[in-house]
Amino acid sequence: MADEVTTLLDIAKKNGSDALCGIIDEANVNVPELNTAFARTIKGILYKTLVRTGLPGAGFRAANEGRARTKADYINRLVEAFILDASWDIDKAVAEANENGAAVECAIHAADHMEAAFVAICNQIWYGTDASAKGFAGLQAAVNSACVVDATGTGSACSSVMGVKWGIRNAALVLGNDGVIEEGDIIEQQLTDGDGNKYFGFAQSILGRVGLQVGNQYSVGRIKNLTSSKTLDDDMLSDLITKMGKKGVRPDYLYMNHESLKQLQQSRTATNPTGAPAPFPSEAFNVPIIPTTNLTETEAAA
Repeated sequence: MADEVTTLLDIAKKNGSDALCGIIDEANVNVPELNTAFARTIKGILYKTLVRTGLPGAGFRAANEGRARTKADYINRLVEAFILDASWDIDKAVAEANENGAAVECAIHAADHMEAAFVAICNQIWYGTDASAKGFAGLQAAVNSACVVDATGTGSACSSVMGVKWGIRNAALVLGNDGVIEEGDIIEQQLTDGDGNKYFGFAQSILGRVGLQVGNQYSVGRIKNLTSSKTLDDDMLSDLITKMGKKGVRPDYLYMNHESLKQLQQSRTATNPTGAPAPFPSEAFNVPIIPTTNLTETEAAA
């Protein structure tokens, strides 16, 4: 089981953002990554981190005999927290048309935009610059080939299962500027339409800084190229956990979309001695399964 880790929700609570905490809680079904991923704060917006790529030499020796001294291998990586923007505006007349008042409509608008920003973070976690070229590199790009299982599906309707070890020395979300997602006041101001015409509305600035660090190259594993004919089963999950385990890492969670979860459930049903359908799996080999809509069924075979 995963150790207790600090998440984005924990940091929002620490920063006293009640509105933000409520949105994260309510959006949990759409952004389970943010309730399971380790998150850390930094003072500014970027820093250098050391990534160990090899261990030093160590071992036994005889008495009065020396041993060659070697050092661990490290590389420097620059980690940057990129601008997350959930700012919004709305026509004053539209807001005031809400029978409960403009303030209620603005609150709904703010929550919608923030939840969309959280979904964008989750998409970026997996797909990185393929999701947004203006954001951070994702976990699929960070996977070492030694931690990949190929389901051998082809085409453009593939899925992945991702195994992740979270932590300060493993994979971590990085929140810049002390983790503050700044929610400005809702103000009335003049807005401009696409033709340059003016009208009045309400607007709010919501800004933060988010990045991703992978401190251990074996903290992330992937089953790739799952399709409707090359389906997920426990053998593949065993292979993934074993490949990561050979590198000294056991994933905290296995993330998969609901189609992959169904495939796994059906594979277990086929081998169920009672003949009854197996329940939807919640774990594999004692590693919790996290279903997410943010891993798509439209990946290109790789």
